[in-house]
Amino acid sequence: MTLWVFGYGSLLWNPGFQVTQEVPATLADYARSFCMRSIHHRGTETDPGLVLALDETAGAICNGVAMRAATGTEAETLAYLRDRELISSAYVERMLEITLEGGQTVQAVTYVIDADHVQYCGGLPLEEQAHIIAHAVGGRGPNSEYLYNTAQHLKKLGVADPDLDWLSRRVAAILA
Repeated sequence: MTLWVFGYGSLLWNPGFQVTQEVPATLADYARSFCMRSIHHRGTETDPGLVLALDETAGAICNGVAMRAATGTEAETLAYLRDRELISSAYVERMLEITLEGGQTVQAVTYVIDADHVQYCGGLPLEEQAHIIAHAVGGRGPNSEYLYNTAQHLKKLGVADPDLDWLSRRVAAILA
């Protein structure tokens, strides 16, 4: 069995599993946004940060990367991803069809936000997002580091994300 994982945020720069192939890919009807309060990795319960999630949005296209797990590591990879991504049940694991560069479609493990979960916070103004990200720190470090790493990796992939670019500049100005 070939296991594909769709990366759109921290999986781009910190997959945490053995990847044997990376291919630019798109996911239809989902938008990448800072719509999840982070109470573990990039914030705390008393001072939550924000992390990216896929918010179901008709007509949207999210650009990211399809990562193929090494053959023979599928079960280990899924166990790792579930421990990492399903820590608070705000993410929901889905097998979704993604389109690889070149037009081939594959099913990929994809983590999307549960819009009914208490950590969901879709629609926050960018200025409010910037202030939260600038000040939050969690078990995996500053929220700003998460933002900067993701924005840099998207640029390396040639993926334009004006909101992340604006947030990067604004957070840097707040922290200056």
